[in-house]
Amino acid sequence: MDITEYTCDVLVIGSGGAGCKCGIVASKNDQDVIIVSKGLTFKSGCTMLAEGGYNAVFGYVDEADSLQLHILDTLKGGAFLNDLHLVHELVLESPKRLIELESYGCLFDRQEDGRLNQRAFGGQSCRRTCFKGDQTGHEMMLGLKEEVIREGVKTHSEVMITKLLFDESHSKIVGAMGISLADSSFVVYHSKATVIASGGCGWLYPVTSNAVQKTGDGIVMAYDAGADMMDMEMVQFHPTGMVAPKSRRGVLITEAVRGEGGHLINTDGERFMINYDPREELATRDIVARSIYTEIQEGRGTEDGGVYLSVTHLPEEQVQTKLHTMVQQFKDVGVDIINEPMVVAPTAHHFMGGIRIDGNCESNVKNLFAAGEATSGVHGANRLGGNALADTQVFGNIAGVQSSKRAQETELENPDESEIKAEIDRINGIWSEGTFNPEDIKNEIKEIMWNHVAIVRDEEGLLKAQDELNALEEKTKDMNVKSFKEYNNNLITALEVISMIKLAKLIVESALLRKESRGAHYRIDYPEKNDKEYLKSFVLNKNGEVSTIKRGLFDD
Repeated sequence: MDITEYTCDVLVIGSGGAGCKCGIVASKNDQDVIIVSKGLTFKSGCTMLAEGGYNAVFGYVDEADSLQLHILDTLKGGAFLNDLHLVHELVLESPKRLIELESYGCLFDRQEDGRLNQRAFGGQSCRRTCFKGDQTGHEMMLGLKEEVIREGVKTHSEVMITKLLFDESHSKIVGAMGISLADSSFVVYHSKATVIASGGCGWLYPVTSNAVQKTGDGIVMAYDAGADMMDMEMVQFHPTGMVAPKSRRGVLITEAVRGEGGHLINTDGERFMINYDPREELATRDIVARSIYTEIQEGRGTEDGGVYLSVTHLPEEQVQTKLHTMVQQFKDVGVDIINEPMVVAPTAHHFMGGIRIDGNCESNVKNLFAAGEATSGVHGANRLGGNALADTQVFGNIAGVQSSKRAQETELENPDESEIKAEIDRINGIWSEGTFNPEDIKNEIKEIMWNHVAIVRDEEGLLKAQDELNALEEKTKDMNVKSFKEYNNNLITALEVISMIKLAKLIVESALLRKESRGAHYRIDYPEKNDKEYLKSFVLNKNGEVSTIKRGLFDD
């Protein structure tokens, strides 16, 4: 049995914005770091795809902006389901972390006087979103990549981590294991501290803006290790994704389009957002997504199932300079957005649920830390645009500091060998000429989630989803995974669908528990928000226990 083994102080799973920041900080704290990624290092995370901007209070455009306003906007946007301590960390630290990005070489747009430029984003009372045109995440990853290389951090691409490893007493995490995508050989990592920064799970849905690797593997690994999962029902649908052609369906159309003054228009020629919210196009994402959904459902959508997003009324220079990526993105499919509208519809975008962490980014499992979209708490029931990129840097930084401290006070310990053997046996057991194609099962998961657990939900649909997911879980025991070893996509897909079903079932369970509508979670059978009974987060774990955490301005 081929097993390749590596040893490090800090193991970081995920190479997007949070993972890279964590690795940089841990390395600067004299720790030996390995960053491992299921896809290509630096390129397979969602940070690279993020377009709109990074929220930080500088007051360079709106002098009235303040830390207090950013905190309040974040809490209002999250329907007060946020962890207040984490919100404070996000808001207080995000300006410092942006300045660090500039020290890595990132270039953000500036005003004529040389100060950072800032644009308007939905749900925010001031213009506080810093940006690089509509390529902000890409610019951040360029700088983070350079700093990772300067620090000499080791990176491993195309290794799918499948299991976190405990010590022999099962009291703490001492590493992780998985398989190489190149030849399906097993890889074991020994570490003093482990950080999950593997992102979200947009590919639970057939229409998503996420990178193709985002199937929630890291979240499920933590769940299997005993980590608490929180706010699992909260899945954000970005209001504006591409509709056509089919190959581009779901590809993100940045909120910067609306931030720069774009108008949403139905097929009656009506700018309809005023009917739903006085903030119009700059309402929070949950409201805009539901408004577009309603327009389409009530027959005011396009033939291909969208509405129009227009910037034709804006100066051409503004569109060309501030929305350059959007111009090119639509030019590639034969649409000139300077002279004709885009067609848009909601797309699965960000997961507010995930691993529950404390202020040190540590889970309830010793030596297991997490940062970025794999975690829960900071965004509550709905994330504000611009807070995700800040999240990666603020909590990537904290995870880097705290995992380093843990590594400095911890000795390397051997994992429980029986766990390694059990995981090898599990994966080898998937190699079979079974009945069901893993890719077909994956598509069935997406359709179940889209039909029953998407923008609008009800108890009947959620219960149906539960039954259908249980049936799919049985199919995973009889999958057809051919026996060739090199670049075995069927094996990777089979491992993904096992995790995806677990994650989908947790989302459904939590959605059934929340008998109200709050943020991204909209129950048509319980359409009102109910603070008296449901101003609380639901926490689930693998033992089947359900607990709650009271929320509001004075949460614990």
